[in-house]
Amino acid sequence: MKAPSIYQKSDTFNSSFFVSVMVALVFGISCTNNTKNVDWPHYLGGLDRNHYSLLNQITPENVDQLETAWEFRTGDVGQMQCNPLIIDGYFFAVTAVNEVVCLDARNGELIWHFAASDKKNKLVNRGVSYWSRKNERRIFTTYDDSLYALDFYTGEKIMSFGNQGAVSLKSGLGNNVEKKFVTSRTPGTVFRDLIILPTVVSEDEGAAPGFIQAFDVQSGEIRWVFHTIPRPGEFGYETWPEGAYEAGRIGGANNWAGMAVDAEHEILYVPTGSASPDFYGGDRLGQNLFANSLIALDIDTGERIWHFQMVHHDIWDRDLPAPPNLVTIHKDGETIPAVAQITKSGHVFVLHRLTGEPIFPISEVRVPPSTIPGEEAWPTQPVPQLPVPFSRTDMSEDQINPYSRDKDSLLALWKSSDKPMFTPLSTEPTFILPGSHGGAEWGGAAADSEGTLYINSNEMAVVFSLRPVQRPTSERGMTGLSLYQIHCSACHLPDRRGVPENDFPSLIQIGERLDRPSITTVIEQGRGRMTGFPQLTEYEKKLIIDFLLEEHSEEKVEAEAQERGTEVEWKFNGYTRFQDRDGMPGISPPWGTLTAIDLNTGLHKWQIPLGDYTLPNNTLLKEAGTPNYGGPLVMENGLLFIASTTDNRIRALNKETGELLWQDILPYAGFATPSTYMVDGVQYIAILCGGGKANAPEGDAIVAFALTNKMK
Repeated sequence: MKAPSIYQKSDTFNSSFFVSVMVALVFGISCTNNTKNVDWPHYLGGLDRNHYSLLNQITPENVDQLETAWEFRTGDVGQMQCNPLIIDGYFFAVTAVNEVVCLDARNGELIWHFAASDKKNKLVNRGVSYWSRKNERRIFTTYDDSLYALDFYTGEKIMSFGNQGAVSLKSGLGNNVEKKFVTSRTPGTVFRDLIILPTVVSEDEGAAPGFIQAFDVQSGEIRWVFHTIPRPGEFGYETWPEGAYEAGRIGGANNWAGMAVDAEHEILYVPTGSASPDFYGGDRLGQNLFANSLIALDIDTGERIWHFQMVHHDIWDRDLPAPPNLVTIHKDGETIPAVAQITKSGHVFVLHRLTGEPIFPISEVRVPPSTIPGEEAWPTQPVPQLPVPFSRTDMSEDQINPYSRDKDSLLALWKSSDKPMFTPLSTEPTFILPGSHGGAEWGGAAADSEGTLYINSNEMAVVFSLRPVQRPTSERGMTGLSLYQIHCSACHLPDRRGVPENDFPSLIQIGERLDRPSITTVIEQGRGRMTGFPQLTEYEKKLIIDFLLEEHSEEKVEAEAQERGTEVEWKFNGYTRFQDRDGMPGISPPWGTLTAIDLNTGLHKWQIPLGDYTLPNNTLLKEAGTPNYGGPLVMENGLLFIASTTDNRIRALNKETGELLWQDILPYAGFATPSTYMVDGVQYIAILCGGGKANAPEGDAIVAFALTNKMK
């Protein structure tokens, strides 16, 4: 299909050069003639984000001969979600404390490492970005609220970039963001001389806006900004309350999961998350463009080409969780350039890459209204008729977990809380399947040249609700309890017991683990899944810490606050999973799946449970599926590699059938997406193993596999 004139950047170009560059960008193959070295130079393998490789030294016939080629220990245990880059024999990864390590890709020996801070703060980061031109090469990484440019060979900061080697991720977000939490945990997208950065912002009130920012890779200057919360005169402004873009209580609509690029047409595809706060939208009534949308932007200018919103006025935390996949599909005799966006709800939206038109029908389904005062849920939500969902979107009574000793109470809770899809939260429990962890998660989907999408999915329901909170009308009326309820209880629960399996630790007796300065640092900068709250005043932070350390008379202060006056605010009751007292899912297996979807037809080619689950009595349930994080890697020659499971396995499957061909035990759970590369004629499969989620022990290993007869 010929692109419309809007996409035509030049009347002339060198077609052979373009083809070679496209091969390099899409498949991660070096543009040199050295076939013994094949790179993995982009996050998830290529700008199309397809986790895809043409390498074929490791085949379905010899994959059972894979052995550990080398292993590197970072020394800092914790979650490592990084998809490493490999360029010309240099291996770049990010550790559990957000330090960059550069290794020799042949043997795992350390070449250099970069630490932006001497603080060992566990800030999860999924990798680095790479840029080169002529003889200049740079690695880009983020820490806290800054983007750093590093020398490829030494890891030293490039002092001509920004301010002494760094630029602020708040540069293009407007006024009044200095004290707001902004960071990045997914690599920036590099195209020519631009790097476009994903950002993480708070999910509560007072969050920073999630505008899309493009930086110059050499100077660090802002080249363009796209306002995901539109300003007056911009498309979508009327879908928010008047002045929403400058309101202190509305933020978010950010891209945190990463982006994809159609290099031929120079289009950037940006999936966005919810507006803040997540679960109550009374202060942001309207459709809320461009939250929860896939946006196609001109990558040179940041101008909108088209958009498709996948959740209107989101009040369920249905962020778009991963970069889209750019694929070519065949339907009704046509060859169609398409973009496929996976979702937490288990659906895949397949759109024409150039126009945004749906490839398969998408229905606007009527959904229930909200019963919460001040809230106005959007009356319809888009639901694809095809492809077939890759996760369960509802369940029946016979799908309560048969292995649970709480089966009767689980059944009673399900009966009292089961609601139609997209039922707004209320004071009563609302059953949501899939839950806030998906369905799909940040690991993303793999796609091959035949138009098959490979998606691993969590199968876990949640039970969510809201409660009214008395918010002080003045600082004098604040208490540690009220501030904790407003800012902390959604994740750590009103009784402070936390949800450890969701990476929200208990705060009971926190003083035995952290002193006051350490707690202050966590509140300001965040840790793990927690976003920071730099906007809190010193007095507010003191009150919260007093409450956590129980250094106050809360009853007396609360009584005084009530006399001064308060106002009601609706707050989220916390990320409560539908599970039993032993931490088992409340629904029946499988608890994690891997699905192959033929995007040419929208139908499943196969679906299998992913992982072996150990019951509380230590009985092993083979192929019951486990919680899983990190995505698959697919090879053109018929192989699919995936770790992701809590059983510490990495597996190789037949991509046509899902048949298991090989597996090995990792030092720790590999909650990351594997990379593959070739150096000196040897193909490697590499995975980071940090564990640390879903009760998996924490670790610090980077492991690479190769064929026995190729290792020296």
